[in-house]
Amino acid sequence: MTNPSTRSLVVERRMPHSPEKVWRALTQDTLIEKWLMTNDFQPIVGHKFNFRAKPVPGWNGVTDCEVLTVEPHVRLVYSWNASGEQAADGLKSVVTWTLTPVEGGTQVRMEQSGFRPQDEAGYQAMGGGWPRIVEGLERAAAGLD
Repeated sequence: MTNPSTRSLVVERRMPHSPEKVWRALTQDTLIEKWLMTNDFQPIVGHKFNFRAKPVPGWNGVTDCEVLTVEPHVRLVYSWNASGEQAADGLKSVVTWTLTPVEGGTQVRMEQSGFRPQDEAGYQAMGGGWPRIVEGLERAAAGLD
């Protein structure tokens, strides 16, 4: 059931790469670092990991996550808990990646859901960031054999 008081961000992009290639770029920690952040990701349901970046005002640079769903080459879901100055009330959302084979490549859909009214700054920041991040994912997939 969807909570009417939350919002989602969605970015979709058709990539000229196979779902297998995009999946590798989505799930290998060294590749994720190229298009997103330093991490200790493993594609195992229940695995707790974090993304790390340079801190900025309102965010300590750490995003705590947990893998919720792994459907190889199809769907990857993880929690996204970014601590800010108010760690107990930081951004708590879910990121869902869906890969759909299409002629000549893969339709990639990223949805970050669960933005509450008090998450407006995070919603704005991520809304501007995700399109560039997804472009980076495409570049990382392009570099794979």
